[in-house]
Amino acid sequence: MPVNPMSTFPPLVVIVGATASGKSALAMEVARQWDGEIIAADSRTVYKGMDIGTAKLTAEDQAHVRHHLLDIRNPDEHFSAAEFKQLAETAIKYISGRGKLPILVGGTGLYVDAILYDYQFGPAADMQKRAYLDTLSVEVLQEMCRQRAIALPVNKNNRRHLIRALELGGLRNDLKKLRASTLIVGITTKRERLRERIAARAHNMIEKGIVGEVEAVGKKYNWHGEALKGNIYRIFRDVVEGKMSLGEATEASIRSDMALAKRQMTWFKRNSDIVWSENPEELLGKVGIFLHQQHL
Repeated sequence: MPVNPMSTFPPLVVIVGATASGKSALAMEVARQWDGEIIAADSRTVYKGMDIGTAKLTAEDQAHVRHHLLDIRNPDEHFSAAEFKQLAETAIKYISGRGKLPILVGGTGLYVDAILYDYQFGPAADMQKRAYLDTLSVEVLQEMCRQRAIALPVNKNNRRHLIRALELGGLRNDLKKLRASTLIVGITTKRERLRERIAARAHNMIEKGIVGEVEAVGKKYNWHGEALKGNIYRIFRDVVEGKMSLGEATEASIRSDMALAKRQMTWFKRNSDIVWSENPEELLGKVGIFLHQQHL
C-alpha cells in the first residue's frame, strides 16, 4: 500500500552509524526494496563541489534512487541544524505525499535528533559575537560554559557545539519522545574493520582526485566558510600548500575519520531508541517488519 499522505506522521526509516559503516549502501537497498527516497542528514554533503572529500553518492546512485538535501549550499555559506530540520521535514512530507517511503540517513547526530525528537532551536546567532567566540580555544569555551552554569554538550570538544551552547544559554541534553511511526536502525562495525573501510576510502579519494578538488574549492572560495574547516579539506589543504606529503595526509585523514567515528558513536550510543546490528540483512528484516506493521 502507498504511504497515506494525510497522516500526521508518515512512516519514516532512519539509518545511523559511524562514517564508512555502510549506512549509504543499506539506505540504497531499503529504497530499492520499498520504493523510497533518501534524505541526507550530513553536515558536509549539503555543500556543492565537495564530492570526493565527503564521500558523496555517485551520480549513478543518485539516478537510481532520488536523494534530497545534497548540494544545497555553497561552501562559504552558513547552514544550521535549524535550517536542516525545516528542509528535512518538508522533504519527508513531499516524499510521503507522493506515496514513497522517506529514509533519513546520516552521521550528523544533531541533524538526526532534530527530526526524531522535534528539537526547537533558538534565535539565529549574532555573527559578530560568534566570530569572537570562534577565536577562543576549546578549553576557554568549556570554562565559559562552566562559569555560566551551562551544561557541556555531548561532544564537549566540538567547538561549534560549545559555541552554540553559549549562544543559547544551554543545550538540551534530554531526549523527548520519539517521533511516531518511526524506526531507527544503526550499523555497528568492529574497530579493526572500520579502520580498514576508512583506509580504503582514503586511498580511493586519492585515486579520484581529492587534492584537485580541495585546491579548486579552496581557490574558488578563498578558503572561507565552515565547510572548508572539515577534517579532509583542512588536511589536504596542507598538501595543496606544500606543508604535508600526500602519504602523510592520507594517514592523517584516516586518523581523523577514526576520531570522527568515535564521536559519532558516542552521540548515537546514548539513544536507546536505536536498533543496532552489525548485519545489514538483519536490519533489512527489521525494516520489513516495521513497514508491515505500518501497513505498507
